[in-house]
Amino acid sequence: MAERFTVSLKGVIRGALICLTLLVSAAACGQDEPVARPSPTPTPTPTAEALPEPASEELTLPDGRRVAMRYEAGRGLSEQHYDPETGAWSHPRLVYGTETDPCQSIRLKEDEGTVTAIANFGRYCSDGEPPTESIAAVAVGDLKKWEHHLTRKFDGWARATVSDGGRKVTFVRNATHVRVRLVWTASEGFSDAVFRFSA
Repeated sequence: MAERFTVSLKGVIRGALICLTLLVSAAACGQDEPVARPSPTPTPTPTAEALPEPASEELTLPDGRRVAMRYEAGRGLSEQHYDPETGAWSHPRLVYGTETDPCQSIRLKEDEGTVTAIANFGRYCSDGEPPTESIAAVAVGDLKKWEHHLTRKFDGWARATVSDGGRKVTFVRNATHVRVRLVWTASEGFSDAVFRFSA
């Protein structure tokens, strides 16, 4: 009886070893080579260079900051600025609100750390009529605050001159029969536009 048990045990062990060998062989044969998965393509992110919407006018300042303005149909004149330290554009800010159609191009200028903007609006400007709303705007420092002045039924400002270390801006328009002047100062803001008519 002990002999039979020994033979049976030997048979069981040999069978188990054969099964184990077959199992290991099958597992080794059944393994596929690992497949290299393609790495996901990163979603392109907008660069600091690109504005979410194209600007009508853009200006690069000496310190690397940028200012962009656009006419927004039915809303008015909006501004955004780019900070190279954060690498981001500010959210659009409305400088002047109007539903009147844009008229002529926007003019941006920087001098002595002061940024100026000239923009115009007019109902029939595309038909050759002069603007009916002329905007002079000024910002200093971090550009988060823009002061503006509206002159109605006026041909628009021709230029802006910065003086007094950036603390004064003079907007002018000289025509054949009239000279117009508007002054902004850091301490007082905008004056009233002064019209001088020639005889």
